[in-house]
Amino acid sequence: MIEVENLSRTYGHGETQVHALQNVSLNISEGEFVAIMGSSGSGKSTLMNILGCLDTPTSGSYRLAGREIRSVDDETLSALRNRDIGFIFQTFHLLTRLSALENVTLPLRYSDTSTENAKALGMVMLEKVGLANRSHHKPFEMSGGQRQRVAIARALINNPKVIFADEPTGNLDSKTSHEIMELLCNLHRQGHTIVMVTHEDDIAAYAQRVVKMKDGIKVEDSQC
Repeated sequence: MIEVENLSRTYGHGETQVHALQNVSLNISEGEFVAIMGSSGSGKSTLMNILGCLDTPTSGSYRLAGREIRSVDDETLSALRNRDIGFIFQTFHLLTRLSALENVTLPLRYSDTSTENAKALGMVMLEKVGLANRSHHKPFEMSGGQRQRVAIARALINNPKVIFADEPTGNLDSKTSHEIMELLCNLHRQGHTIVMVTHEDDIAAYAQRVVKMKDGIKVEDSQC
């Protein structure tokens, strides 16, 4: 699913250069649940952004489902992000003026899916995360855990090839964090490929494999 070879990312020039990633190689198979760990500045978020096609490497190769991403133009890349990748963010990134259902179906606005079919599919996704009864509620009417569930439903709406979760429990209390992780584990058991960034050992323990980063270098890759 994901093939990374000698990936590097450098920001700035001259004395101000920052080597965020240095010759990282990594393969992730379809159906895996992988946690990427590291302290602040380790390169884990930069790696996530490149894997999620939100950033581009300075050098090296990244292939997603067999496609070399560096050769893809911006328009195709945008379509790929919408169709093949699902994102779950620490801060949810929900639109406050929209209902839960409208937030979930937002990615379908850029497809040829009819409004009726989009609503039906959105309800299926909300049912999947246990929030069908909150479909008309807006984000400010929901708890943090419920908002993250809406974000997960939105990430699933296009049946993506891979789900990227960036600190998905970072803004949640301990009990809610573990509820969200159980939901992600259930999605993994259903066959979804999940790549998650976290700095918490107990959250990483839910994954089947942990990749540890330090100073832009992959220092460990182990099975849980």
